[in-house]
Amino acid sequence: MENRFTRRARKKKGYRSDLPFRLKLILGVVFALFAALIGQLYYLQISKGAFFVADVNRTDTLVETNNVQRGMIYDSTGQVLVGNKALKAISYTKGVNVLSSQMYDTANRLSKYLSVDTSQLAQRTVADYLLANAKNTKAINARIKNFKALGPDAQYKAQLNEVFDHPKRYELSAEQQNAAMIFQKMTGAYQLSTTYIKEGGVSDEAIAQIGEHLSSMPGISISTAWQRDYPQGKSIQAVIGTVSSEKVGLPADNLNVLLSKGYSRNDSVGQSYLEKQYEPVLKGTKGQTEFETASNNKILNAVEDYPGRKGDNLVLSINAKFQAAMEETLRKNLSGGLTSGAYAVAMNPYTGGIYGIAGVNRDPKTGKVTSNALGAINQAIVMGSAVKPAMVTGGLKLGVITPTNNVINDQPIKIAGTAPQSSDWNRNGIVPITAQTALALSSNSYMMQLALREGGVQYHPGMGLKNVNPNLFNIMRNNFNLFGLGVKTGIDLPGETAGIVGPSTRADLGKALMEAYGQYDAYTVLQLAQYVSTIANGGYRMQPHVVQSIMSSNSQGKLSNIQTTIQPRILNSVGWTPAQRAVVTEGMQQVVAGPNPRRTGQALQKVSPTPYAKTGTAETFTDGQPTLTLSLITYIPGSNIAIALAMPSGPQSNFGSNLNINMAIDIYNAYFKYVQDKSTVAGYTPSATDKQENLNSTSN
Repeated sequence: MENRFTRRARKKKGYRSDLPFRLKLILGVVFALFAALIGQLYYLQISKGAFFVADVNRTDTLVETNNVQRGMIYDSTGQVLVGNKALKAISYTKGVNVLSSQMYDTANRLSKYLSVDTSQLAQRTVADYLLANAKNTKAINARIKNFKALGPDAQYKAQLNEVFDHPKRYELSAEQQNAAMIFQKMTGAYQLSTTYIKEGGVSDEAIAQIGEHLSSMPGISISTAWQRDYPQGKSIQAVIGTVSSEKVGLPADNLNVLLSKGYSRNDSVGQSYLEKQYEPVLKGTKGQTEFETASNNKILNAVEDYPGRKGDNLVLSINAKFQAAMEETLRKNLSGGLTSGAYAVAMNPYTGGIYGIAGVNRDPKTGKVTSNALGAINQAIVMGSAVKPAMVTGGLKLGVITPTNNVINDQPIKIAGTAPQSSDWNRNGIVPITAQTALALSSNSYMMQLALREGGVQYHPGMGLKNVNPNLFNIMRNNFNLFGLGVKTGIDLPGETAGIVGPSTRADLGKALMEAYGQYDAYTVLQLAQYVSTIANGGYRMQPHVVQSIMSSNSQGKLSNIQTTIQPRILNSVGWTPAQRAVVTEGMQQVVAGPNPRRTGQALQKVSPTPYAKTGTAETFTDGQPTLTLSLITYIPGSNIAIALAMPSGPQSNFGSNLNINMAIDIYNAYFKYVQDKSTVAGYTPSATDKQENLNSTSN
């Protein structure tokens, strides 16, 4: 029988047999761990050592951009039309890898001292503002079912939906809205780009408080912003255009293109007309500072690569005082009734430079008159008899009349199935007249017969139109196009219209007779100006422009070197002979100073030197009532001015009122006062009136 000593000895022997195995297991594990550690050390120090050393020492180069002043706009005499008014501003430069929580803290600190407009606060910003705070985020997450089971993108979407779906629950106080709006502006900035938190309206008290606490608000600066300023008034602003504000930011329809060009979301950018057309010139070049950063985003070095360059300046061909005088005369001579406005353009026929482009709109219901210079380039008007010099040119070029054989009987035109049409001064008779006299007396009958001849037939009373060339409209319009009627002028302003072309099917062929005396298609006043300039300069259609040069600024901000001069550009030639042109110009001379007492423009003889002209009237209907449009084209040989104007939808009583001529007289007087000295006009001889005016001027 086994005793207790034997059992104890056997247990002791078994215990000793288990010990070596456990030690071996522990030692094996330790050895494996040491082997792994040695292998990792080899990987870090030997195999990949150079890579990780380089990574630790790696630096990135980032560039910060700073805003610059926009280029200014001057008139032809050097007066500032559009300048830059300095405004106190608060700006923010976004640092490297700045967190939303950091911007949240800065926005809340800044909001204690600065109030901003919160009308553009976005719902998405409200959500992001709340989520930038850890306490708010925790509360929002707690209300989302199975939040932790969602992926990162799904979590964020769920957080946004929670805020969007419960606006009352997450409604911000007025103070929080102010901070959230600041937060919105800050988050809209790109890394190391500068954006304005507020431009203008920053009080001295706010400046002092913010300045005192700048160290606790990273990226915030007290800076200067510029706002467009109009020292000569805003009547010319319609042509100059507008610039987007910090509040509006970049236009949504061109956002991606502008961002790709280096704009920030709330940068100012030209939105219309000259400001938009010449945006690359006016915007300048932002300053650039190069930052060297370590892998931990610490800035190691900063070097200003480029201090920035103010935008170049536009010098216009427009004369500000002359422009103002043009608008004033339109207002002064504007008639009542259904008159919808008046428009005028004064142009250098040899260069295409625009001296003045003026317009006023009138509300027929209230009689209120407002400035609308753009109406001269985008308001299509049936101009009436002003087109007749172009009509005569077409007849001469096609050979249906010649400079030495152009007599046609002025008589009522009776086309089968239509009411008779005649000239205002000859309702019943038969009067042989030349092309020159037809222009002087504004013969509708002569022009209708020219149209029939261009269509391949001769007029006889009671005739039909079945044998008329069905392409008559194209024949006439192609000729008009040579002068700029019915086509875009090419002016350096976006948004001009080509006018309105009436239907021209075979069924409409009878209306080609109305087209012949300007009672069908509609044109802009700018087109009329290009047209009369083409006549004045000998037959060359010049491209009109309002910018005559681009100039840089010196260190004092004054005009300096010329960067670009806009050269005159010929778009096409009319292609007439000197003898053919002489018929047209003699007719326009007789409109004003010819021998016939019925001539339509004799009142223009008040102007010295004596102008050439063609008046126009067009019978129209406005709101079902008969109205009358007055128009005029005129130039002075030897001078550098051609004028076109129109006043649509006036009362029928305006016929013979000379309102269009009165406007032209005032515009000529202003031109010789502000733009060109009369003594420089070729062949000018001072009249008694001129001598008296000079005497009065001297005595004053």
